[in-house]
Amino acid sequence: MAGSAAVLEDSSILSRLDRALVPLERFFALVSGLAVFSLMFLAAYSVTGRKFFNTPLSGYVDYIEAAMPLIAFMGVSYVQRAGGHIRMDIVISALKGRAMWLFELISVLLILILIIALIWGSWAHFDRSFDMSKPLWSRDSSIDIGLPIWPSKLLIPVAFSVLALRLVLQAWGYARALVLNLENPVAVPLILTVAEQARLEAEQLEGAD
Repeated sequence: MAGSAAVLEDSSILSRLDRALVPLERFFALVSGLAVFSLMFLAAYSVTGRKFFNTPLSGYVDYIEAAMPLIAFMGVSYVQRAGGHIRMDIVISALKGRAMWLFELISVLLILILIIALIWGSWAHFDRSFDMSKPLWSRDSSIDIGLPIWPSKLLIPVAFSVLALRLVLQAWGYARALVLNLENPVAVPLILTVAEQARLEAEQLEGAD
């Protein structure tokens, strides 16, 4: 399962690249959150219109479909850096030192291979939908109000490309930890114990005071 994690920083090139990617990841996560927030208002508007004026929002389902890539994919890289994706820690928690870093490196490389394949496939899917010679540059559109679909399809390879960059940095971090036998490497999520999490939360509360 997912646990709380910390990402250490230093003055190395790897850590600087890690920090340089964070603003983009945060922006994508913000866009994803705003998409969820916007759909909440659209749902309230549609329900209110249906209930009191018998005129629900036209194309509500189309808007939901267009927003799905924003909600589902734009925040994946941000969560990957924070170590927030669902995972099984039973095996990893029993490993220490180089064995753990090797396991983590193999896991990240397998994910990277999968993501590269998904980037290729999703880009091909977008390319089939996009056509400069067509109205709204789209070969296909939503069923109800005719929204062009290619923008939503384009978001998927873009989001996955950012995730691929994050995975490359993490693979670098785990490989560096494996070779140098580091205890606390930078640019990778270090899973915190319950005691460590409680200590950090206490320090944050003390700092807020």
